[in-house]
Amino acid sequence: MGINDRKQRHKEELKDIILKAAKELFLEKGYEATSMRSIAEKIEYSPATIYLHYKDKAEIFYALHLEGFKLLVNYFKVLASVADPFERLKAMGHVYINFANENPDFYNLMFVMSEPMEVFELDHAKEWNEGEDAFRFLHNTVIECMDKGYFKGMDAMGFSFMLWSTMHGLCTLRTSGHLDQVRQVKTQLPDINAVTAFTLQTFISMMERLK
Repeated sequence: MGINDRKQRHKEELKDIILKAAKELFLEKGYEATSMRSIAEKIEYSPATIYLHYKDKAEIFYALHLEGFKLLVNYFKVLASVADPFERLKAMGHVYINFANENPDFYNLMFVMSEPMEVFELDHAKEWNEGEDAFRFLHNTVIECMDKGYFKGMDAMGFSFMLWSTMHGLCTLRTSGHLDQVRQVKTQLPDINAVTAFTLQTFISMMERLK
């Protein structure tokens, strides 16, 4: 490996370290209470080193969103081979839940934390391709379902937002612990996985009736 290759690898490794530390601080302290200095202190580097890679914390926050949505899109990619759109739509629910369960830090950062306005003011944030790809996969699947006779009379975009909002609510209740609290008081279901599966299946059954 040449000198330039080693320098590039070190640069990428350092960026990963910065992002990991920033993610932990954003989730622990919130966006406003996290500073470039606090990120630098956590990884034991000078703030100047971080500024070589990211101009401010908004750019770091955006980079974390980008990383999270790339991961989510990779979860969805395994469903591309499912030919029947309604079966694919049902599977998306399971995959989305798995993503939230297996990546609660990214899920909270992407969908629960308030997004600071300065992130949207970044020039490159105006084209959020990874986020658009994730929603487009859902939207296109809904359109294919409509072509098969499902969801008659519904607006494809509005229905897609409804589906995402419902799954988001279920995942947020689960990751926050509220769903398990309700389960213990209101149901006879044995654990959080059972109540999640029961809720998702109930939602799928409702969608099946819309054909």
